[in-house]
Amino acid sequence: MILKQLSILNYKNIREAELKLSPNINCFIGSNGEGKTNLLDAVYFLSMCRSSTTAQDAMVLTHNEAMMALQGTYEREDGTQETIHCGLKTGQKKIFRRGGKAYKRLAEHIGLIPVVVIAPSDQPLISGGSEERRRFMDIVISQSDPTYLDALTRYNKALMQRNAMLKMEAQPDAELYDMWEEVMAREGMLIFQRRTEFVEALLPEFQRFHDRISGGHEEVSLRYVSHAQRGPLLQVIQQSRPKDVIMGYSLHGMHKDDLEMQLGGYAIKREGSQGQNKTFLTALKLAQFNYLRHHGSCTTPLLLLDDIFDKLDAHRVEKIVELVGSEEFGQIFITDTNRDHLDLILQGMPGDHQLYYVKQGEVTQ
Repeated sequence: MILKQLSILNYKNIREAELKLSPNINCFIGSNGEGKTNLLDAVYFLSMCRSSTTAQDAMVLTHNEAMMALQGTYEREDGTQETIHCGLKTGQKKIFRRGGKAYKRLAEHIGLIPVVVIAPSDQPLISGGSEERRRFMDIVISQSDPTYLDALTRYNKALMQRNAMLKMEAQPDAELYDMWEEVMAREGMLIFQRRTEFVEALLPEFQRFHDRISGGHEEVSLRYVSHAQRGPLLQVIQQSRPKDVIMGYSLHGMHKDDLEMQLGGYAIKREGSQGQNKTFLTALKLAQFNYLRHHGSCTTPLLLLDDIFDKLDAHRVEKIVELVGSEEFGQIFITDTNRDHLDLILQGMPGDHQLYYVKQGEVTQ
């Protein structure tokens, strides 16, 4: 998938921009805080119906503006074109249109234009809690399997209902617990199966990319951990009910899953340097790219690289440039604060490129 043209109106600090993009490499140069990351985030928003950096939609509106709009014109591998439009007004739900027709459910759009972003904001995948790593799995699998997103929605609804009951002073009938726990177990097993398959497919690709970047000097691994591995999920949840009533929330289920990340056989959270962490995360995201390229819509994702070369030695930068410049990858968006640094990177990458300067939200070619 190629993004040929991007229109932005009132997205964060970008009041207006019209960009005709290279099908290969698009570079955005500017100091920190000028709007480079916001440009990449607008591309992400058009793919995922949400920001990668902001939890609330209202926060993407330019200050003192009541609406924002994004539009992207895309070209598929077979030459057919797609036009995606997003509009958001203060106090109203966002609307996404494909070819002028509004989606009834935004979930229908997820996966049409797969996207992978590598950014400094990835660090919580290593340093943060298990919810960060579950979110990573959910975002990737949802882009490749619509049934997964539906199962996740149903599971979370059942979990919310069960947690509400656990907090009641007068406990409801056991039959009501049974009903929601059965939903959690049924949908949870589908989630467990998809997450298991995803990690099994991701691991060898992740290790391959990491070996390429690090020169094979470091051993890395991923391990999926879930309560569903203890036995029948319904039984695990039901057995926990007395303790859950005391605690006031559900202690067991898919909402407690984790993806353990290891360096040299130990948790990278405790062992990794800044450069090792960045190498780990870059390899993980490149493996995510390859996974999406071969699953779901099987179209080449957009690759967004936001200031990823900082904290890396010259050898690792060179290896990443070699990788993303190969035929494995398609259209790439890169941000950097240093023009000289970016020129060195571009020398090692084939194909044409577009170069933009970003200053105070203004974008010039």
